Amino acid sequence: MDETAARDLLELAEAAARAAGNELLRRSGHIEGLTTKTSATDPVSDADRAAETLLTRLLLAERPDDGLLGEEGASRRSQSGITWVVDPLDGTVNYLYGLGSWSVSVAAENADGTVVGVVHEPTSGRAFTAIRGAGAWLDGKPIRVNDPVSPAQALLATGFSYLPERRVAEAELIARLLRDVRDIRRIGSAALDLCFVAAGMVDAYLEEDANHWDWAAGSLIVREAGGEVSTVTPTGGRSGLLAAGPALHRALLDLLPAG
Repeated sequence: MDETAARDLLELAEAAARAAGNELLRRSGHIEGLTTKTSATDPVSDADRAAETLLTRLLLAERPDDGLLGEEGASRRSQSGITWVVDPLDGTVNYLYGLGSWSVSVAAENADGTVVGVVHEPTSGRAFTAIRGAGAWLDGKPIRVNDPVSPAQALLATGFSYLPERRVAEAELIARLLRDVRDIRRIGSAALDLCFVAAGMVDAYLEEDANHWDWAAGSLIVREAGGEVSTVTPTGGRSGLLAAGPALHRALLDLLPAG
C-alpha cells in the first residue's frame, strides 16, 4: 500500500477514534448495562458497546468492503484486503472508576500486518498514531522510544489477567523483576502502555493474556518509534507481549523465564 492510501486510512481511523472517544466522554459518570465477560472483574457496559457500534458505522460507511474485528463482538469478513481491529474502550475499569487512563484503539490490517494504528486518549485529547514504514507520532509530532536503557534504570509498565489464578503467577513474575528494574507502573490500558513506550514515557511494557485488539495499533506505534515487540509467555499464559527499545528489549528477554 502506498503512503497516500495509508494516510487516508489513518485519517479515517483517527476521526472514528475521536468520535468514539466523545461518545464515551458523554456517557462517563452515567454507567448503564453493566455486565461481566471472562470473570467477575472483567466488566463491560453500554458505553463499550455504543462506542464499538459507532466505530463500526463510521469505518464501514467510508469503506463498506472492509472487514472488522471488535472486542465487543463486531466481526465482518473483509472483501477489500483491509480489516479494522478495534478496541472501543481499553481500560474499562479505569473508566468505571473515573480514572483518566483509558483509550480507544483502532488499527487497519492487511495480509502483511498492521498498516496504520491510532490510540486516542479522550480525557487528554491526545492521539498516538503510526503508519507502517513512515513513522509514529503524538499529536502529529514524531516520537521515539528510550534507547539505550539498562534494566536497572528501566520503568516497566505491566498489566494483569482478569483470571485470579493467572494474576497470581503474573504478580510473582513482576515481584522477581522488581529486583532488576527501576520501578513498575500499572496504568490499566494495554494500548496506552504500548504508546507510552513509543513516546518514552515508560521504558518497557510486559503483559500476558492480551488480546489482538489490545495491541494491534499500539504494537505498530512502538515499532515505528524504533522499538521492538516480541511475543512472550514467561508464566505460561497466552498472547504475552514485551515491548521496549532494542537494547532493553534484549536485556529483558534474558531476564524472563522460558514460558
